[in-house]
Amino acid sequence: MEPIESHTGKVFPLNRANVDTDQIIPKQFLTRIERTGYGQFLFFHWRFDDDGNKRDDFLLNDSKYVDSTILLSQENFGCGSSREHAPWALKDYGFRVIIAPSFADIFYNNSLKNGLVPIVINKDQVNEWMEQALNDKLTLAMNLKEQIIRDESGQEIHFDIPEYHKEKLINGWDDIALTLQHEEKISMYENR
Repeated sequence: MEPIESHTGKVFPLNRANVDTDQIIPKQFLTRIERTGYGQFLFFHWRFDDDGNKRDDFLLNDSKYVDSTILLSQENFGCGSSREHAPWALKDYGFRVIIAPSFADIFYNNSLKNGLVPIVINKDQVNEWMEQALNDKLTLAMNLKEQIIRDESGQEIHFDIPEYHKEKLINGWDDIALTLQHEEKISMYENR
């Protein structure tokens, strides 16, 4: 995992609630064995028509949102099946931070385990930023160490994140890297 302590990026506004993992990455693209290469299939049925042409009515295809690295959505983001491919697809596409009023539990935990930062912010604030991002470009700055998001007006919004996950993200530790911190003790046990 790549360490992430802070991130500043352009916001892509996905003004939808209950976005499920089948919409994030459809099942027919789950045949890969790597964690990479899924970004091209992100939101596939919303981004492309049946002939594979980009849809004009899906904002991620708008040049205004090219290179967005922060996704802003509504409540219950990542609901549905427990596929870990959903955070893989979002991260492979280029997103580093997802902001919503709430997340499905399994998606939230899968995101944290894969270096994607899911941040819960109250609905009123999400709606304020959503309106700004839909009407104009919006850039947000996230500082994980301080647990704040700063918008372009200088407003700072505090967010909560479990200390354990915060430390893993800042240091770039996945579960294997965390286990290997005890390599000496593991080796001693194996040698006995």
